[in-house]
Amino acid sequence: MSNLSKARIEAFLEMMSAERGAAGNTLASYEHDLQDLWSFLVSRETSIIEARSADLAAYLADLAKRGFMETSQARRLSAMRQFYKFLYAEGIRTDDPTSILDAPKKARALPKTLSVDDVEGLLSLAQRESEIDGPEKLAKLRMLALLELLYATGMRVSELVALPAKVLAQEGRFLVIRGKGAKERLVPLSRSAIAAVRAYGDELARTTKETAQKTSWLFPAASKEGYLPRQVFARDLKGLAARAGLDAAAISPHVLRHAFASHLLANGADLRVVQELLGHSDISTTQIYTHVLDERLQQLVQTHHPLAKMAKNHD
Repeated sequence: MSNLSKARIEAFLEMMSAERGAAGNTLASYEHDLQDLWSFLVSRETSIIEARSADLAAYLADLAKRGFMETSQARRLSAMRQFYKFLYAEGIRTDDPTSILDAPKKARALPKTLSVDDVEGLLSLAQRESEIDGPEKLAKLRMLALLELLYATGMRVSELVALPAKVLAQEGRFLVIRGKGAKERLVPLSRSAIAAVRAYGDELARTTKETAQKTSWLFPAASKEGYLPRQVFARDLKGLAARAGLDAAAISPHVLRHAFASHLLANGADLRVVQELLGHSDISTTQIYTHVLDERLQQLVQTHHPLAKMAKNHD
């Protein structure tokens, strides 16, 4: 590193320590990041003081090629911004070359989901447990109804636990869900979900008749809202998952919602249809599931494209 570049970096670090009160670890990170930038700029035959925006953009691209995560790239960019703002404030530069640089976009994490076998295992266990008579009968029937409804519709857990009691009186295989912004959407119910809700409703009616209780909710509970808290459902679901031999830490109502969407797409459903069923106002929210579509499209091409078939024949 040239003496001038080293002096500028040292002056910057002194300013960060004296004026900004930066901690030792922060200063060490800045120094390391700026030294790495200096090394890269030497290969482009320029200095850290005279670097242009294009040079700094090339450095960020190089970080990505070297496998740096988006968070690490963003940290390097932050160090660069602080350094060049300092040079500008000190009159060493007449511009800030980082001003037009965009922060690296964080990759959107793929949603956690469950295999079809995992979901079938949960539903089968819930079904078996609901058939056992005893003081927990209503709770077990409730769990089965909750699971069947969630996997049949993909509704949000907040929508599920707040379903009205009038659901028990409705006929037909469709359910009206009141979602975000009071928007309503129509979703179909599976036969198993209808049967589970009916069995739960019969037991609930018998229990409430004995206690002379009346409720406006499908899943009533002694809570502030009057219905089952979603945290209680999440806790009970983890207990069921553990009894089914699954990783309880990886199971939640939201994961079942993801499973609903992923399994539909994997079996040929249209993305717009899934958007409507999930209650997403924007298709971009639903597009997080396109990894499922990508896998299915690759399989379709490998199975049906004539060139793919020819390649298999040659093998």
